Amino acid sequence: MDNVDNTELYKKLAEACGASNVKKNAPLSRCTTFKVGGPADLLVNAGNAETLKAALETAAGAGAPFYVIGRGSNLVFDDAGFKGVVIRLCDGEKRGAAGPELIEEDEEGALVYAYGGTALSAVASFACDRGLTGLEFASGIPGTVGGGVLMNAGAYGGELCQCVVKSNYIEIVKDEVNGTGTVREGALEGEAQGFSYRHSAYQDNGFIVTGAYFRLKKGRSKMDITAEMRELNRRRREKQPLELPSAGSAFKRPPGDFAGRLIEASGLKGFAVGGAQVSEKHAGFIVNRGGATAADIRALVDAVRERVFADSGVMLEPEIRFVGERG
Repeated sequence: MDNVDNTELYKKLAEACGASNVKKNAPLSRCTTFKVGGPADLLVNAGNAETLKAALETAAGAGAPFYVIGRGSNLVFDDAGFKGVVIRLCDGEKRGAAGPELIEEDEEGALVYAYGGTALSAVASFACDRGLTGLEFASGIPGTVGGGVLMNAGAYGGELCQCVVKSNYIEIVKDEVNGTGTVREGALEGEAQGFSYRHSAYQDNGFIVTGAYFRLKKGRSKMDITAEMRELNRRRREKQPLELPSAGSAFKRPPGDFAGRLIEASGLKGFAVGGAQVSEKHAGFIVNRGGATAADIRALVDAVRERVFADSGVMLEPEIRFVGERG
């Protein structure tokens, strides 16, 4: 890290976040669903908002490059890794993470809060157990609350914008003179979150989502909700290449059409670059068939976009986010 003492920063992060939560030279291939990417100089596992804030304050205060991730379900890190601090929002008791919380409840529904590192599937299960409907579509989405809000995640006709009424965030205020930064916390409510298809205000302002409030409804039995979630997950298994590492849908849905249909129409189903391949099961997915590199995936994405544009005049927009060596 340029002009940053790696050893000293490790000590500061270990003191602020707990030594067990900080790793040196951590393989990012273990932090993403695509299973590619070189090592991060430093990796911090943040299982709650307090640890996340401490990690951000320490990294920003030292002027170190940093990148915040959840489950890495739509990320591809560079083969050279990341020259800085990767902060991973994660759940699970071993990380000191709190599960979803029931904030308030009435006869019609309830308000549920979840930390940004909580799996969307865990929030959907929490809601189901309490007979709350509105998150059935999210039961099979492999991302976290933070990443889901960032991109307004959705599936099978549902989107988070339909139930997320408020989200908390952390903003890094940079000092342009010395290159350091300080942390400021805030929240966005309702329309201020700027939701649209696979988009939110957080993609524009660079804030980090630390948690979200879900307004869910009553009126369905737990049995009915469970049945719908199982059916949606059955359809996923049947149609999507879940048996291979991927980042889910590789491209956003173009207006009035489907990326998978356009890619298949261009004869690209099964087309490969190195270990990266357009899925033979669903052309809208790019999979790691074994030994894929970030460079392979990038080259395949570019090749697919060029071919589809030449054949149809549609320029596909990737859903995959490529993270360079320095962010």
